[in-house]
Amino acid sequence: MDNNGPSAVLPYFSIERRNFKIQLISQGYINDTFALLQEGDPCYILQRLNAKVFSNIDVMMQNIHYALPYLNDKNYHQISLINTVDGKPYLKLSESESWRLMTMVPNSAAFNSIEDKTMAEEAGRIIGKFHSLLEEAPVDKFKDSIPGFNDLSLRIRQFEEALKGTAPNRLKYAEKAILIAKKILEELRLYDPGNLPLRICHNDTKLNNILFDKTDKRALCLIDLDTIMKGYFHYDFGDAVRTIVNTAEEDEKDLSKITFNKDLFEAFVDGLCMNSDFLTEAEIQYLSRGVKIMPFMHGIRALTDYLQGNIYYKVTYETQNLDRCLSLFAFTLKATEHMAYMQEIIAKKF
Repeated sequence: MDNNGPSAVLPYFSIERRNFKIQLISQGYINDTFALLQEGDPCYILQRLNAKVFSNIDVMMQNIHYALPYLNDKNYHQISLINTVDGKPYLKLSESESWRLMTMVPNSAAFNSIEDKTMAEEAGRIIGKFHSLLEEAPVDKFKDSIPGFNDLSLRIRQFEEALKGTAPNRLKYAEKAILIAKKILEELRLYDPGNLPLRICHNDTKLNNILFDKTDKRALCLIDLDTIMKGYFHYDFGDAVRTIVNTAEEDEKDLSKITFNKDLFEAFVDGLCMNSDFLTEAEIQYLSRGVKIMPFMHGIRALTDYLQGNIYYKVTYETQNLDRCLSLFAFTLKATEHMAYMQEIIAKKF
């Protein structure tokens, strides 16, 4: 550990002084995350925030601070931030070194793939609950911690700029992915959310950002709240669907394993319908489009990051972002094939 490692920063937070065991959690692409354990039981989550990705950590943490009081219900487990000893919601040691401490949800687990239809339904239910609780939050108080995070036109411009400055060897390796991206983006260039209402969205509702009870697999809450800010509901819908109906890993190299499981899709929509009174008719009509837009958005971001030299996402090997984007594009094409089916199921269930 460095001088500002987990053990060194704990005295700055308002918690009892204990002999915690500190365990690295490798899940996640952005922040460095650690579990604090006491006698084998996890008590807190400690995170070193990625200042390169989150250039305005003050805004990000303020959004979380605004949102958390609303995310408290008998059917939604509340998470709390632990203040520093001087009453701040996070510890800022320098412009490049910030930490936060949060309560741990007991007997909980996150999963990278769905085990059964019950879990898919629970995922839909808890995402609907998250949005229904935040419907009361004042939208104007939330600022963009990452401007343009889910702005498709911005992601396309960034991709096109990256193409101009990429090393020839990277262009060669990425040739297939670039051709697929250009084909899909021609279909999506005219995407316009029109007059859909802006909501406070999670903006990163992939499956492993949902905590489930280890015992009965009941969904408890959403985690990784860094991207809470304004957005459109079909972003959260599409992002969840891409990781629920496709049980392959996000960087799966064997694209024949990319699937669209209809049973899991229908179960997810069933769960969402339990907490969907906040949705407008226009939003419901747009849901299926989100299932195509979001995997492509993630895919083109991963491809752009590869072209720029892997500066955003954590990678364990040089071409991992390339594998991610090809897998995500493969699911985008699956979603395209299932558009009519999704529209039929959504119309039926809503």
